[in-house]
Amino acid sequence: MKRIIYSLLFVAAVTGVTGCKKFLNVDPPSDLSGNNFWQTVEDVEKFTNGNYELFREAVTRLNMQAGAGDAEYPYLPFAGELRGGMVKENTELGWGRGYIADLANNNIRRFVDFQYSGNNWNAIFNHKRFTQWDRYYRVIAAANIAVDRIDGVPDPNLTDQLKAQYKGEAVFIRCLAYFFMVRQFGDVAYYTEPYFSDPMKRMPMVEVLKNCITDMKSAYKGMAWSYTDPFYVGIRGMRGGAIALMMEMNLWLAGFDQGNAVNYYNEVVALADEIRNENGGAYELLPIGRYIEIFKGRSKENLFGVPQNRNYGESFGWSDFFDQVKYDPLRPTSASIPYMSYTGDFMRALYPEGGNDQRLSLWFNPATAYAANRTFQMKKFLVTADPNSIDFNSRNDATQCIYRYADIFLMQAEAYSGLGDEASAKDIVNNIIRKRAGADPIAETGEDFKEQLFLERAREFIGEGHYWFDLVRTRRITDPRFKYSYHCSVDQFRRGAWTWPIDRGALVQNPQMTLNMYWEQ
Repeated sequence: MKRIIYSLLFVAAVTGVTGCKKFLNVDPPSDLSGNNFWQTVEDVEKFTNGNYELFREAVTRLNMQAGAGDAEYPYLPFAGELRGGMVKENTELGWGRGYIADLANNNIRRFVDFQYSGNNWNAIFNHKRFTQWDRYYRVIAAANIAVDRIDGVPDPNLTDQLKAQYKGEAVFIRCLAYFFMVRQFGDVAYYTEPYFSDPMKRMPMVEVLKNCITDMKSAYKGMAWSYTDPFYVGIRGMRGGAIALMMEMNLWLAGFDQGNAVNYYNEVVALADEIRNENGGAYELLPIGRYIEIFKGRSKENLFGVPQNRNYGESFGWSDFFDQVKYDPLRPTSASIPYMSYTGDFMRALYPEGGNDQRLSLWFNPATAYAANRTFQMKKFLVTADPNSIDFNSRNDATQCIYRYADIFLMQAEAYSGLGDEASAKDIVNNIIRKRAGADPIAETGEDFKEQLFLERAREFIGEGHYWFDLVRTRRITDPRFKYSYHCSVDQFRRGAWTWPIDRGALVQNPQMTLNMYWEQ
């Protein structure tokens, strides 16, 4: 049975061993190194599958077969989309979703401390989970073991090609975990040695990302462009997902190591050319009318994502963005109204009234898209054959996209723009992304074009958990001229206003550890 990321036995083994890594607030994984393990290709496959499961737990929920409302962890919608964004709570029916306003206004301490009343969220959401990094370090610790042990597996069926594939996957998931932590906490403790147990201080995030890129470059070409078995496409590490990760890490570095931005932009352009020219037909942009296939997952546009599978009774529950905007047109006054909407000004900036853009007509109800109230309808993630007839179980066979092929083009366009090559950037956006969307070309130039380029990412990836991170790395949250975000001062930004607080448990048995002091005041 193809349970690529559903190995509960592995999870129990990996997370259930008491050890000495308390300084990272995580128990070390078992090395599963007895005489009966790390002997066959099946052992390597089992361990690899288990690490994907650990990553899925890190960004969604611990038990995908639990009922909705059980230990929810909506990381991507809360940390990547609602935070600092142009969203508002739909209060008409009194649902009391105060976290929406707090996240939009960067009231992170209030969100973490859970100062809401009149509901049972305390039993549903572990808000303090957003301050803890132990789940990511479990992924990293397991990946470190895999990289260390794979070459020594004696099974002749584990060919050199397969070893390179498995090691590439382990390095990819390790670097992805580090990147998610950097975006959340800034500086983090960094290590790649197996069974490491010494207390560590946090490494500057620029150095962490440089190390990750070096790590990825040593391993990613051993990964397959795609898989002959469609079950694995887009949900298991592929070379395209690794390239997308390196591209985004370079763009993050361009924002935080600005003196070397040209080098990072050039790297992004080169990586994009590699995937566009060498993928051999593995990837393509699907026609916009087939968008449901993208969010169902395993399509040629999907580079990497986190799946759920109806065949195993799995569900993201309330941990994905769909839960915030679900709307049942057959029961408009029921509990199915959207908890939030985007502000009218933001929607008009993304999809101007009277303009042409099929993303508006397909992903929203255009009649209510600008209303900013409970009539707001967002159908983008309604993975069903008929998006006008809602099935609340329809998300049970969907994928949380992390990277898709559209990302490659928009990141390359951003890099061209950063290098001063507006013509190349505009060619990509207008003749590839906007043409696919049936949208009018962007005519603006100079700084106005750069803003439109930024908004194009918001248009294309709305609801997918990118917006806040794009605001941070481009420093738009410090620019009051940009209208569509929370703003902080440059001094607040430098002190970590864009990060999350770090749980004080990280200080246990580690005198070298520090917290994000902006949130400790």
